[in-house]
Amino acid sequence: MGTLDTLEFASAVAGLPEQLAEARDRAEVADISVLEVKSGFDSVVVCGMGGSGFSGDVVAATVGSVMRTPLVVAKGYELPAFVGPRTLVFAVSYSGSTEETLTAAASAVRSGAPMIAITPGGPLAQLAAESGAATSLCPAGFQPRAAIGMLVAPILVTLERLGLFSGASGAIEAAITQLALRRDQCRTEVDWPKNPARELARRIGRTIPLIYGGGAIGAAAAMRWKTEINENAKAPAFWNTYPELDHNEICGWGQHGDVTRQVFSLVELRHDFEHSQIGRRFDVTREIIDETLAQTLSVVAEGAGPLAQILDLAYVGAWTSVYLAFDAGVDPGPVDAIARLKHQLSKGVSS
Repeated sequence: MGTLDTLEFASAVAGLPEQLAEARDRAEVADISVLEVKSGFDSVVVCGMGGSGFSGDVVAATVGSVMRTPLVVAKGYELPAFVGPRTLVFAVSYSGSTEETLTAAASAVRSGAPMIAITPGGPLAQLAAESGAATSLCPAGFQPRAAIGMLVAPILVTLERLGLFSGASGAIEAAITQLALRRDQCRTEVDWPKNPARELARRIGRTIPLIYGGGAIGAAAAMRWKTEINENAKAPAFWNTYPELDHNEICGWGQHGDVTRQVFSLVELRHDFEHSQIGRRFDVTREIIDETLAQTLSVVAEGAGPLAQILDLAYVGAWTSVYLAFDAGVDPGPVDAIARLKHQLSKGVSS
């Protein structure tokens, strides 16, 4: 297995519980005095791309139903027009040099928005230092997509320290507990069928996974599954979310059933915080489209609270993507296509 994992990516996945705990401890003592003197935030924006952007999705799904201050996740070069002196901006980039996030962060500085940069260093940390913004430094050395604990905890802890969200510490502790339990099930030493991630990867095989989630938690987890399979297994995957997919995608499973039933495996991500109608939509939609799919697989979140459950679902996806890579003889660590794209863009050459 070592020859298939040159960057020891599986070990990085296995370390998530400890990573989240370390990030929480760092965030609780980070210097955010420049933000603490502010008051009356009207809005919060988390800007980031890829794995860094997923941190915003996790936070939004965790706090969206309880935090009174609106929180928006911005993925791209531009910030919403409302961003200004009463908007708290989190600029998140594990590489410290993400082009889109640097552009958005510079825009936040120009707008006068209080900002905290969450990064190990690089140009983003430099921008924060030069503009007088706060910085929550993360340890370097992780693949960005394997650093989710380092990125989520500072956002939640900072929101709690600023009085915008209560319960961050307890939510993180519950997530650490659940992630450790899930790791015991999914670690490489455990073979299938006792290992749920190995079993999922075995059953998905050479089919293309289509991941459906429900509500904010399910949507974020489904998107994360898709991106993990893309980057780690170097394979196509797609996602959608209830209830939106029942207003469009459900109609797309009629005409080409003879093809889709050979190609697509549906993976349903379920959690305890679904609206009651979402559960019914899962059941009825499955009945309607079942004959056009190769199979339907289900993953049920465990853990106490929204944060624990969204990270639990994402964690199963991470492990499954690693086993999909191993089963296909693919190295999960390197992402050569992204490196090539960035190289081409840096030269101003169209790929």
